[in-house]
Order: sequence, then C-alpha cells, then structure tokens
Amino acid sequence: MSDHIFAGFGFGPIQAGLFAKEAFQSGHFRRIVVAEIDQRLVDAVRSNGGTYYVNVAGSDGIETVRIDGVELLNPTNADDLDAIRAACAEATEITTCLPSVNFFDSHPTHGVAALIAEGLRRRRSDATIIYAAENHNHAAEILEQAVTQRPGGAIPPQVQFLNTVIGKMSQVVNDPSEIASRKLAPIVPGFGRAFLVEAFNRILVTKTTIPGFVPGIGVFIEKADLLPFEEAKLYGHNAIHALLGFVGLLKGYEKMTEIKDDTRLMQVAREAFITESGGALIRKHASLGDELFTDSGYRHYAEDLLARMTNPYLADTTTRAARDVVRKLGVHDRIYGTMALAMEHGIEPKNMAIGAMAGIALLLANAADHGLPRELHSLNWRTLDTRSLTQLLTFLWQSPTSLTLRRLADCTCSAGKSLAALLAK
Repeated sequence: MSDHIFAGFGFGPIQAGLFAKEAFQSGHFRRIVVAEIDQRLVDAVRSNGGTYYVNVAGSDGIETVRIDGVELLNPTNADDLDAIRAACAEATEITTCLPSVNFFDSHPTHGVAALIAEGLRRRRSDATIIYAAENHNHAAEILEQAVTQRPGGAIPPQVQFLNTVIGKMSQVVNDPSEIASRKLAPIVPGFGRAFLVEAFNRILVTKTTIPGFVPGIGVFIEKADLLPFEEAKLYGHNAIHALLGFVGLLKGYEKMTEIKDDTRLMQVAREAFITESGGALIRKHASLGDELFTDSGYRHYAEDLLARMTNPYLADTTTRAARDVVRKLGVHDRIYGTMALAMEHGIEPKNMAIGAMAGIALLLANAADHGLPRELHSLNWRTLDTRSLTQLLTFLWQSPTSLTLRRLADCTCSAGKSLAALLAK
C-alpha cells in the first residue's frame, strides 16, 4: 500500500466501475474519497461500511466485483464539504465523472471547479493529476480553465489535467425486477439500483509529464496526443452506437442485443463504421503510425465494438442509445460530425446518413418536446427535401446556411428511401 490518495466527483457507473474500482484493486491508495450529491446513495454506501458492488459484463457472462473502503461525501452537507476540501488537498489523483462539462462550475462554493481550486490552493501532495472523464474532446482544458477562474485558482507546476478516452460502456439499472431477473448485485444489498459496466478496460489517457510521478492507477494507456483517439471514439464508437440506437428504436427493438441478428442493419452500421468513419480517420491520422489508423487496425476496432454494443450480458437498451437526440444531431457531434469529416476526405457518408435520417425521424416524432418551432412540427421525415431539412438543421445548430450544411442536408435526404426500406423489413 502506498501513500496515493484518490478523490472523485460523481459516483456513477464509470467512477464506481472504473476509476474507484481500479484505485481499490491497484492496492496503491490509502484513501478513496468520492463526492456525490445523491444523499440516498451516499447513505446507502456509508451504511454498508464503504463497500459497494459492480456488475461486470463480459462476452460469456456477468461477474460481480466487490469494492471496499470508499468514503462517499455529499458536498451540499457542510461537514462533508470540509472533508472533501481536505481530501482534494491531499489527493494525488482526482477524477471528474459528471454528466457533462457544464457541471464543472455549477456552484460558487461546492461546485467541482471551486473544490478542486481550493484543494490545489491548500495542496499537501507532492504532485496531483486530474482526470476529466466527461464525454468531451477538450474536457481537461475546460476543467483547467474553470479552476483557474476560481479565487486562488492558479495551477501549481506539479499539477496536470488529463483528458481521457473511455470506450467502456456502462449503465445504471434502476428497475428492481430487472436487477432480480438478471441476477445483478445491487450497489449495496437492498438498494434499488445496480451498476453494470462492460469488461472492456483499454482506457486511453493523456501522458503524465510530471517529473518522477508514477500514477497509482497503472492500467491506463498513455498517449502523448490524445485527440486522434478521442475523434475515433466520437466519430466511430459514439457515432455507430447512436446510429444503431436511432434505427433500432424506430424498428421496435427494445434491447441493443436484438440488433445483432438484423443482418441488413448491422451491414449499414459496419459500412458506416469501417468505410466512412474509418476511411476518413485513417486518411487524417495515418501519419501517426498508430495501428488503430490502419485498415486492419480500424477494422478490428469496428468489429470488436459492434460485438460489444450488442452484448446480451450488457443488455443496453435502444432507448438509452437513442436518448439526447438533439445533442447527438449537433453540428460537430457524432452523426453530422462524422458525415462532415467523411465528406472532407472525399467519402460519401451514405450509411451514416441513414442514421442521421433516423435521428431526424425521432426528433420530428416529438417536435414539441424538443422545442422545435411550430412551423417545423408538421415536417415528416419521409417527405423531407433539402430545403426543409436545411431549415431544421439551421434551427438546431443556430448557424447560418452554408455550403456544408446544404451538402449534409442533401446527403441526409438522399438516405430517406434507404431508411424506409430498412424499416420495412
């Protein structure tokens, strides 16, 4: 046991099933502290003596993993708040696992940026690395900027903010009957929620450059330049997951695992992944010399992910894969970001466009709920033309019409018949 101290923010499945789990299993940490505002969850883990359980889905079954000695603290509680500040001051490794980067500066005193800034100001550790695990290509830079803007938020030289590429799928199972029927271990006995993560553990992080510092969590793979791999996750993993979720939900599938037997849909996903996403990313990043950005390397990456996305033991739902449709149809997000990248490199993203049209169909089916203006409520994806889709995308992206936007709209409209044919069988 070494003198590493871990401090985390947010106790969801990635924190619990990756960072805190790896910290515990490494044997290198004498304290593992996590800030969480859900008091029921905090009380449940505390009442269980700091022990909780994670269900890990592999290709042939589910393993239950027990994690001991975790201190859960609620920053909205005054006593806990002081303890979090003290833990951040001692921490050698800090991890933020929040719903989005928008939560970094959510409160002037007990927000994440404020607490990290205070911890660094009072720092008692020789060195500290801070992992930003939010699903954003520049989460670490955004977090660092938020910290520096807090009073006394100057970053000491022995502190480094690190980006992450976490291709580990996870979920919280909230249905007690599903927990029972699938024989999942709840977070603590008698608690009506369970953490479920996949066994995949090839986590990429920014290379630590603090002289002489060795991270307590030693299983992560360091990369000097993480951005190409973040793009592979967003424009590969995330894009195809959304495509399958959008089309799968429209076809009436409840579980992602049902999709694996739909050969036509899987072929669309495979072509979008390997030919369109992979073709563009390989052309962009082949000069790195990394195996991922080769034809064989990216094909292996795609086939592995397609199998994992439809893993029956993970039992991901199409509803979850298709949620946040407005965000996922964003101009630089997984669907249209991938299409634009493909076009930039001379590739027509006709399969990814099927996913785009499926997302548009889901968006229009709940137009009022998604805040679309009334004049767009009557649009029907089956009869969309480039002009009306350009109008819709202009509203979504809050950007003026451009040549790129028109090309993306035209490509999406051209995929309408292909989507209709896919839904018909």
